[in-house]
Parts: sequence; structure tokens; C-alpha cells
Amino acid sequence: MATGIRSGFDVTVRGGGVFGLACAYGCARRGARVRVIDTAELGAGSSGGLVGMLAPHVPEQWNPKKQFQFEALAMADAFWADVAAAGGENPGYARVGRLQPLADQAAVALAEARALGAAEHWGTDFAWRIARAEEFSGLVPKSPTGLVIHDTLSGRANPRAAGLALAAAIRALGGQIVEGDAAMNTPEEGAVIHATGVQGLAELSVAFARTVGNGVKGQSALLEHDAGAAPQIFADGLLIVPHANGTVAIGSTSERAFDDPTSTDGQLETLIERAREMCPDLAEARVIERWAGVRPRARTMAPMLGPWPERAGHFVANGGFKIGFGMAPKVAEAMADLVLDGRDEIPAGFRVEDNL
Repeated sequence: MATGIRSGFDVTVRGGGVFGLACAYGCARRGARVRVIDTAELGAGSSGGLVGMLAPHVPEQWNPKKQFQFEALAMADAFWADVAAAGGENPGYARVGRLQPLADQAAVALAEARALGAAEHWGTDFAWRIARAEEFSGLVPKSPTGLVIHDTLSGRANPRAAGLALAAAIRALGGQIVEGDAAMNTPEEGAVIHATGVQGLAELSVAFARTVGNGVKGQSALLEHDAGAAPQIFADGLLIVPHANGTVAIGSTSERAFDDPTSTDGQLETLIERAREMCPDLAEARVIERWAGVRPRARTMAPMLGPWPERAGHFVANGGFKIGFGMAPKVAEAMADLVLDGRDEIPAGFRVEDNL
């Protein structure tokens, strides 16, 4: 269905996942006339998942990817508040922080060293500290040492609500969104941003006759449990994210080889059991939904942003993988700078050609 139709567009965005919608919003808030085209429906791919963890990489061995992600997370409060104000929809965002249990003294020593890195690279607005698990209430992970890492940079967004909020903001700013069959014959106008996820990675791979990225399947679950604004939990690859709507998301697997991209299996059941063991408060929580989808992973594992080589007026925003929602505010800013103003500040390692 198309809404907000107007003649003449400055930017066409192909893809209605978080990168596509964020780029469209970033351009629209600067006054550009924006059209979003998705031949399926908004959030039909991995952006329609459950988890929504917005968390930083460890603050050591600093590099452009970590700096870009830090800036994106630091921008999140203002970005999502502006999205909500523009369109009137709640994206489910909150900077709730994160807890990571520490298994032994070696882990404690490493966490102490990383705290120094956080102080250097994160500044004074956000903390990475060692705390006693008993300081926290709500969902608290079991910890063999009784200690946890507590960082205050991490946040959460409800993926589906965030997508709807971005779409509402785009429409409120005069943008057009075309989904499903109607999108098949909707023309591109103006600059074109390709944010088509796994399909887009496949198209780029064909265009350059080499693999620039691939899809990685992930399975997750939604449990009925109201943990309020408790910090999210990360423990040995397990993600536990409380949402404001009385649910807790559990994720996620990372599967390179799979037969069915949307089926769930015993790997997810193992994650759920691990979550119940890690947080006893979840022991009796009812499973509301099981979900599986394929996430776009660029070859460099960094987001793939910038001009499409040898294709004038076309740009790429892809490869969000597990950090798409966390990166979205900075991706929106960087792509609007590039597409509207010709200001190219895409970091080294993020460009399409870096994946060739």
C-alpha cells in the first residue's frame, strides 16, 4: 500500500528493514522528498525479529568500526526520541545498560583492563565497571564469582515497534512507502539507496563476480515476563533482552549452513533452557513466539555503506548483521551526508570496495 503520495522524489530507498528506513528517515528529516520501496513488506527480513539488543563491542583494540558503533549508540537517545516525536509511534527504545557475568578471576582481570579502555574511548558519559550481582534486581544473571560487568552504554529497541515508528516518521515528513505487489512497478526517482539485506548481498556478489557477504540464520524466542527496565544480559553468546511491553527476548543462534531459513529447532530450545538456567526468574515464563530469519553479514563483518562502484547515483547500506539497530542512527546520518550533501565520511573498512 502506498501512503503520502507526492510527485517527484529526491531519494528512493529500496528495502524496508532498519537500515533502509533509517536512511529514508535521515534524508526526510533534512527536507528531502523520500520514497521507500519494499517488494515484500516492512520488516519482512531480519529487521522483523525479536531481540533488539543495542550493545557495544569490547572497549579494546579500538578501530573505526568500534568508534562508529560507539557514536551510533551515543546518538540513540536523541535519534529514537526524534523518531517517536515525528511519527507519534513508540520504538520501544531505552538505554537500560547491560550485565555480563564473570566466570572466574581471569575474567575479572580482563574486565578490569577493559574498564580502562572504556574510560579512554567512551569518555565520562558512559561506564564499564565491575559490580556485585546483588546490586541489581529484576533479571539478574547467575555469576560464579558473584560479579558482573555493568555497562551503561547499551540499550534496547523493540525491532518491530522501531520499524513501525520509523515508517510513521517518514510518512509524517511527507515520505511515501510502497510495499508488496505495488512496489514491483514503482519507479526509482532521484538518488537510490539499496538496503535490501541478504538479497542485496547476493546481487552485489553477482555484479562483482565475487562474494561480498552472505546470510547467517538466527533463531530467537519471546517469553512472557515483565522485567521493566532491567538491564539486558549477555553471557557466553546468549542474549536476554527485557522489553517494555512485558516480554523478554532470547537469542540468538548463528548458523552459516541451514535448509530452512524460517524454521526453528532444537538449537533454539537449548537457548531457551540456557536462559532459564541463567535467570531463574524466567523458569516458568511462557514462550509466546519462536522466530527464525536470515541476517545480512558483509565479508568484513562491518556495515557496508557508500557509493555503488561504477553505478552513478546509486548507494549501498547493507550488512547490519547483529548490530543493525544499534548502528542505525549513525548509518542514517552518514548516508544522508553522502547522498544529500556529497560529504563522504564513511570509515575505512565499511565501503563496498572493502568487501571485494
